[in-house]
Amino acid sequence: TARQQMMIGWRWIFGLALLVAGAASARDVPFDQGWRFTRSAGADEIIAPPPAMVNLPHTPRIEPRIVNHQWQGDATYAKRFVAPAAWRGQVVLLRIEAAMNVATVSLNGRRLATHLGGYLPFTLDLTPGLRLGRANHLVIALDNRDNAVTGPKPLKQLDFNTYGGLYRGVRLMVRPPLYLSDEMLADRVAGGGLFVTTPMASADRANVAAAADVANAASSDRSARVSQRLFDGPRLVTSGSATIAVAAGAIARADVRLGVSHPSLWSPQSPHLYRLETRISAAGQFDDVTSTMIGIRSLAMVGGRLAINGRPQWLTGVNRHQEYPYVGYATSPQADQRDARRIKAAGFDYVRLSHYPPSPAFMAAADQLGLVLLDAIPGWQFYNPEPAFRAQALTTCRDMIRRDRNHPSVFAWECSLNETDMPADLMAEFNRVVHDEFPGGWSAGWIDAGYDIYLQSRQSRLQHYLTPTRPYLVSEYGDWEYYAQNAGLAQDQWNDLKPEQRTSRQALGDGEARLLQQVTNIAEAHDDDLGLPAIGDSYWVMFDYNRGYADDLETSGVMSLERLPKLAADFFRSQRDADDGGPMVRIASHWTPQSTPTVRVFSNADEVELRLNGTLVGRHGVVRDRFSKRLAHPPFDFATGGFVAGTLQAIAYRGGREVARNTVVTPGPAAGLCVALDDAGVKPARGDLLFLRGWLLDGAGNPVSTATARVRFAAPRGWTVVGPDTVDSEGGIASVLVRPLADPGNAAGARAFDVAGRLRFAGPCRARLREW
Repeated sequence: TARQQMMIGWRWIFGLALLVAGAASARDVPFDQGWRFTRSAGADEIIAPPPAMVNLPHTPRIEPRIVNHQWQGDATYAKRFVAPAAWRGQVVLLRIEAAMNVATVSLNGRRLATHLGGYLPFTLDLTPGLRLGRANHLVIALDNRDNAVTGPKPLKQLDFNTYGGLYRGVRLMVRPPLYLSDEMLADRVAGGGLFVTTPMASADRANVAAAADVANAASSDRSARVSQRLFDGPRLVTSGSATIAVAAGAIARADVRLGVSHPSLWSPQSPHLYRLETRISAAGQFDDVTSTMIGIRSLAMVGGRLAINGRPQWLTGVNRHQEYPYVGYATSPQADQRDARRIKAAGFDYVRLSHYPPSPAFMAAADQLGLVLLDAIPGWQFYNPEPAFRAQALTTCRDMIRRDRNHPSVFAWECSLNETDMPADLMAEFNRVVHDEFPGGWSAGWIDAGYDIYLQSRQSRLQHYLTPTRPYLVSEYGDWEYYAQNAGLAQDQWNDLKPEQRTSRQALGDGEARLLQQVTNIAEAHDDDLGLPAIGDSYWVMFDYNRGYADDLETSGVMSLERLPKLAADFFRSQRDADDGGPMVRIASHWTPQSTPTVRVFSNADEVELRLNGTLVGRHGVVRDRFSKRLAHPPFDFATGGFVAGTLQAIAYRGGREVARNTVVTPGPAAGLCVALDDAGVKPARGDLLFLRGWLLDGAGNPVSTATARVRFAAPRGWTVVGPDTVDSEGGIASVLVRPLADPGNAAGARAFDVAGRLRFAGPCRARLREW
C-alpha cells in the first residue's frame, strides 16, 4: 500500500541519518535507495500509475520484450534525507550518473539546475541550500520526449530506443573544504578532478603525469599538499607530491610526475592496472583521498596502423547497444560488467560504443578485461542547424572526454553525429574540442574530413577500396551489405530486399541453416576487411536490440537480446589466437535430420578431427578458399556423407597434440527442463539483474536446441522476476530476468515449468551452464 511504501521510505531515511551522524567524514553516502517515483501516463495508457517507492537504477516502465511504443513523458524522483549537523563546514555534492533526457533538479523547493542530455553525468553543489540537522527534500524531474536540441532524431524514426528514468546511480559526496574537484562540476578545459596520462611508456621505463585540480570552498586562501602514490596491488611502486596555493572559491592545479621502472604495460592481451592514490592534505582538515585505476600504455599510428606499446594491433571488434529486455537502460553495474565479459569471451578486443557513452561499470570492466574502446557521443542521422543543438553536441563531447579520459581502454573519441551530413565547420569544432580536452588524443568521425581517424561504414558505401588519406576503421559491417544491398541510409524505408535466409539478421530460434548463413556473411565480410589498410573492424552488432521505428527486433547480433550466443559467437571466438585466448573447438551443428551433411567446425587449432559415432570422418589442417584468404583461422568443413543419428565429436590439435574437444549429440524429443542462474562469472549483488535460464532437455539430459516450449519460472528464494515470468524458449533455452530483493545468497530454489505440461522439471543444471 502507499502507506507501507511511505513507512519503508522513512525507515530508510532515519537509518541513513544515524549512519551518517556516526561517520561525518564519510566520502560517499548511499543514495540509490528509497526514491518516491511518479510518472505521467504513456501514449498507450489511460491513467498514470500510482506513486511508488523505488531504488536506482530505475526505468519508468517495464516494457515488453519487443518495444513497439516505448514510454515517453514526465517522470519525477523525490527523496527526503537528513543532513547531519556534523556536515557543517564541508562540501556536499550530488552526482547524477545519467538522467534521460532533460533533468530539472530542485532542493527544498528551490530549482538548482536544468541539465540536457541523458547519457553523461552532471554534478551539483548542494551545500548552499542544505538544511543541516534537518530533513531535506530533493526532486529530480525528467522529460524523455523527443528533443531537437539533444537529438538524435525522433524515436519513431530512430534505429534504437532511448528509454528513460534515473537509469544509473546517484551519489551524495561529502568532501572537506579543500578537495579534489569534480570534473563535471569544475567545467575546466582538460581539467577538473584528476587527469592522468602516460607521456612515455616502454617495457623499460614509463612516466605517469597526474594533474589534480584542487577546489577550495573555504572563505580564505589555503595551501594544499597533493600526494600521488602508485600501487601495484598492495605494493607501493612510486610516489611524488606538490604543494600549491589555492585561492578562496577557486581551483588550482597540482602537477606530479611519477617515474616507473620496468612497468607492466596495459594491452588487450595483458590488461594490467595500477591504483593511483591521490591525497590532498591541509592543516586542521580531514584529508581528501581518491583512488583511481589506471593503465600504463603507449598508442601510436605507424603507417596508418595502430601500435599499442609498439606492437602492431588489428582491432577485431563489435558494436554494442546497452539495452536489456524489459528494463531498457536501467541495468545493474554487474550486468554491464557481464556484457563486457561476454564480448571479450566471444573473441573481441575492441568495442565501438555505438551510439552513446556507456555506464562507468562497463568502462571499468573494459579496463580490467583488455577491451579497446571507441567512445562516442549520441547521434544518428540527425542534424539541427540551430545554435543550441551545436552547443549541446560540443558540450557532450567535452563531458564525455572529461568523464572517461583516465581509462586506458579508450583509444579515440568519436565526437561525430553518426550517419549524419555534418557541416565542415562543425567537424572542425569537434576535432578542436577533442584536442583541447585531451592534448595528443585522436578524434574520429564517419566523414572522411576534419578528423584524425575516418570511421568507414562499409555497409553504407564501398569507399574502403579507395586508398585512405588518414588512419581508418571499418566501423560497421556484416548487416546491411547482406540485407539492404547497400541501399543507402534510409533503413526504415527498405524491407525484404533479400530472402530471409540470406540476411545477417537471424534470430537465435531461426534454426541451424540460417544461423550458419549469418556466419558465412560475417566471415566473408571480415575476411575482406582484413585485406584493407585499416586499424580494425567492428561487426554490427553484439546483442540484438529494439528499434524505435520497427515493430521487431534487429537480430544481426552475435548474441540474442537475452545474451544467448548464436553460432557467430563461436566463429569470432575461433579468430582469437590460441596463445592469447586458449585453444578452442566448437561444432556448428545441432546434428538433427535437418542439419546439413557437411559439418562446419570452428577452431583456432592447426588441425581438427571429426568423428561420427566413433568412426573417423576426417582430419585435416587449415583449408582456405576465396572467402577465407585472410581469416586468422578459417572454419573446418567435413563431408559426412549424410545424416546418421548419434554423436559428433571434434578434436583439435596443435603440433600434433590434442588441445580441445567438443561433442554434439543428436537429441531425442524434449522431455524435461533444468534451470541455472547465469552470472557470466560476475558474482551477483543486491539490486542486480541476471538471467535465469531454462534448458530444454531430452530424456538423456542432452539439450534440444530445435524444441520450443512456453515456460513459467519461479524465482529463487529471496529473488523476484522482472518482467514476465512466462516466456517462449528460443534455441532450446528460455530466459527470464530476475533480481535479488536483498543480499543474493546462494540463489537456491529456482524452478521452471512447461505451461503445456509436456516437460518435467529436472532440477538445477549447473553442469550444463559450465559446458555452455
